[in-house]
Amino acid sequence: MPRPTVNRKPFGAHGHTDVDVWTLDSGTGVRAEILTYGGILHRLTVPDTAGATASVVRSLTALDEYTGKNPFFGALIGRFANRIAHGRFTLDGTAYQVPANDRGHALHGGPDGFHTRVWQAAGESTATAATLRLTLHSPDGDMGFPGALDVTVTYTLDAAGTLALDYTATTDRATVLNLTNHAYFDLSARGDIRGHTIQVDADSYLPVDEQGIPEGPATPVHATPFDLTAPSTVGERITLPDEQLRRAGGFDHCWILHEPATPGELRRAARLTAPGAERVMEVWTTEPGIQVYTANQLDGTMAAPGGGHHDRHSAVCLETQHLPDSPNRPNHPGTVLRPDEVFRSRTEFRFPHLAAATA
Repeated sequence: MPRPTVNRKPFGAHGHTDVDVWTLDSGTGVRAEILTYGGILHRLTVPDTAGATASVVRSLTALDEYTGKNPFFGALIGRFANRIAHGRFTLDGTAYQVPANDRGHALHGGPDGFHTRVWQAAGESTATAATLRLTLHSPDGDMGFPGALDVTVTYTLDAAGTLALDYTATTDRATVLNLTNHAYFDLSARGDIRGHTIQVDADSYLPVDEQGIPEGPATPVHATPFDLTAPSTVGERITLPDEQLRRAGGFDHCWILHEPATPGELRRAARLTAPGAERVMEVWTTEPGIQVYTANQLDGTMAAPGGGHHDRHSAVCLETQHLPDSPNRPNHPGTVLRPDEVFRSRTEFRFPHLAAATA
């Protein structure tokens, strides 16, 4: 059996800094291409049940499109994924202000968050997996956040075709932290997510106001369009008459995942199935929440590789993370990281149809 491999090649330059694309190849048909700029998952090629391959993440065509204004395509997000109300929070009695870059609120770490940085990279392969280790130093005061932070994100692609992201971080001063990846998934590779079915293993979600900030505590999903405890067609759900869907233009909400059997243990968060079940993806995570975003703001102005454009509802983001605005919500799982602690998180993207096809 072919063994997993790792290779890199130039992708361009950001200012005076070279940017590489690293390719992790499972040896069994799945390949991941990751940029050192933003830690971006540029392509994730997965065979379907008939063996035909295509990338299941939406991409941009060139580096200058990633470095220009875009909605976080495939990027690693930090220091704080999702929103912080008004960009303000208080930690240990000190008030902090971070850039308010989305309708008066802080989104995804600010305009120069981790998605804009060139990460240091090192790759290796073994008989069972290909790995890319990305590291970044974020100085004290970066985007207004306290503490010098050292972050490592490791992409691992194993021979079974599972892509795992392991996040670790340490700080020299108390800070807040929420890390995720912002890939736009389209398992059919046809630029339309509405025919996919989705299942989310959660009994509650966070309703939001017009600016995407949680209105209050979690609300049960029962008898709402947000009840995805059984497989549901995306297009049917996001067009239902519902004030929350109207405000966001579809799904752009955080679901509260079932508690793991033991703290820090992986459990399934979501299952996404392409029309005809030609590809199936499961998301497993240690995180307490998952933000489901149905690409409501894409408007067709950005070109896709190989032709076409990124249109509204052409993909879905499944962002495993802590809950939005947690620094201002004492009842949310804590996002404070202190100098004597190590932040750890893991998310896996599994493709069960591959095992079924080879069984």
